[in-house]
Amino acid sequence: MRIGLLTECGYPYVSGEAGLWCDRLVRGLEHHEFDVYALSRSEREEDGGWVPLPPQVGRVRTAPLWETVDDGIVHGRRARRRFAECYGELAMALCAAAPGDPARSSEGRSSEGGSSEARSSEGEPEGQSALEADRFASALYGLAELARDEGGLPTALRSETAVRALERACRAPGAQRSVRGARVPDLLAVAARLERALRPLSLDWYEDDDLGSVDLCHAASGGTGALPGLLARHFCDVPLLVTEYGVRLRTHYLTEPDSSPAIRSLLAAFHGRLAAETYRRAAVITPGNTHTRRWQERCGADRAKLRTVHPGMDAAPFAEAGESPECADPQTLVWVGRVEPAKDLVSLLHAFAEVRRTEPGSRLRIVGAPFGPEGVAYLAHCKGLAAQLFPDEADGPHAVGRNPVSFEETGGPELPSRADAYASGALVVLSSVVEGFPTGLVEAMFCGRATVSTDVGAVVEAIGGTGLVVPPRNPRALAEACVALLRDPERRERLGAAARARALELFTVEQNIMAFHGIYLEILSRAPVRRVVLDGAGEPLPFGVPAEAHVPGRWSDATARAAARGGPGAVRTGPEWAAGGGPVRATTAVSAAEGASR
Repeated sequence: MRIGLLTECGYPYVSGEAGLWCDRLVRGLEHHEFDVYALSRSEREEDGGWVPLPPQVGRVRTAPLWETVDDGIVHGRRARRRFAECYGELAMALCAAAPGDPARSSEGRSSEGGSSEARSSEGEPEGQSALEADRFASALYGLAELARDEGGLPTALRSETAVRALERACRAPGAQRSVRGARVPDLLAVAARLERALRPLSLDWYEDDDLGSVDLCHAASGGTGALPGLLARHFCDVPLLVTEYGVRLRTHYLTEPDSSPAIRSLLAAFHGRLAAETYRRAAVITPGNTHTRRWQERCGADRAKLRTVHPGMDAAPFAEAGESPECADPQTLVWVGRVEPAKDLVSLLHAFAEVRRTEPGSRLRIVGAPFGPEGVAYLAHCKGLAAQLFPDEADGPHAVGRNPVSFEETGGPELPSRADAYASGALVVLSSVVEGFPTGLVEAMFCGRATVSTDVGAVVEAIGGTGLVVPPRNPRALAEACVALLRDPERRERLGAAARARALELFTVEQNIMAFHGIYLEILSRAPVRRVVLDGAGEPLPFGVPAEAHVPGRWSDATARAAARGGPGAVRTGPEWAAGGGPVRATTAVSAAEGASR
């Protein structure tokens, strides 16, 4: 089959966040063809180049979301009126304070990125106004059809017309309380963000020889990354599969603490409405963990469409460490990850101070590089705190002192790889206050290491009963759990062996590829035929014809079978009632206008 793989800030770029699992998926399904449609988020990402592409990737099309686009298109009066109507409806749908709306005002939410995820999730009311959902969908598809007719909308989406439409919607009766006081800078900022998020509307990817020619669209993320698949579903009736390892609405709540209430509310409404429409149109939705699945359900996903598919990770680099657990230092704790405030290394350092009081010979290795300017500042703060809590200690009067806490990075002679970092300690610690799927914990499980983690994100789902879990921001509980395992090597060994067995069963690349292959077959078995593809012998290629096209009767040869499906120059034999000009369609084609009104 032919898959249209839709990515944002990921594959095929070298520095893409989701590039690794997409590359493994494409390489694992070598019998299928892939066309990649990639949205880039930065110039640096594009300058980094692509990963080597396997031969089954037939085409790659890219579009930037980071640069300002001046399409030079001057719209006529009728086009301007259509745009004002559609964008006005979109703005009204974002500002409406419908009861039970999951994208309503974010007032009362914590502005701290490290706030409790449970509080953010519980703050989401259930359900969504069907009227506002249809209003948003009609406006979205109306803009898409206008962009298709006029050649693009980037300039219009940044125009004064768009800003005034947002202003009218914010001032309209029934608008959310948090958006009524939106100022001009707030409206300009929202208009600019919406223009970038809606930029896929202006792409020329939705013709019959592009996304219209694939058998299935697989979006590697939600939000803007899934929008091309949503439009291919609308224009060409291509079935859509959406995979998410984190919901964009949740990311918005955690990464917009400094924005004004109006900006937060309007963007939260947009992400919530877009997610609900994407889930409504998708054939299947595959969350990467139960935590993401709960967020999807809160945003309106139908439980019947949900199939949890855990991330696939390569276990081979960690095999040596997993098979030699006795090589670890029994008094060393290891933390591996990206240094940033959400990892709460401050609590870890205070917890280790408690550990040192009961286990004076213990050592903590913090392995990881800072992420961004905020991460650099946070790393400097943590190093200063470690110097205060743990003065350098020497074994004797003539020996050089050494701090029991070390800050290191992989790639050096002592720790060439992450596997070496995990192998250096008997216990792996995670102290995060915000976490999606804990990739680092799974790597530690591959290495056969016991773990102590905070109860955030999908941590409990990942480790099961193979590690100890404590509340976040609780250094004393974290210290007590670490001391309990440091003093009980037999229990450590049992937990480590169980963790490795669990990781090899649930989180390998092989299980991930097999799961997606089965889902691809499931979707196409229920999809209506859109084209008949024959091989050289006149036989229909797999999935070219749905099950409904096969009728009772005995065909005399391959040529006759081809004729029954409209093959040229062939003689048909078999039941007369089966004669037809083409394959049986499972559903009636829906025009773009009809689809927008539904």
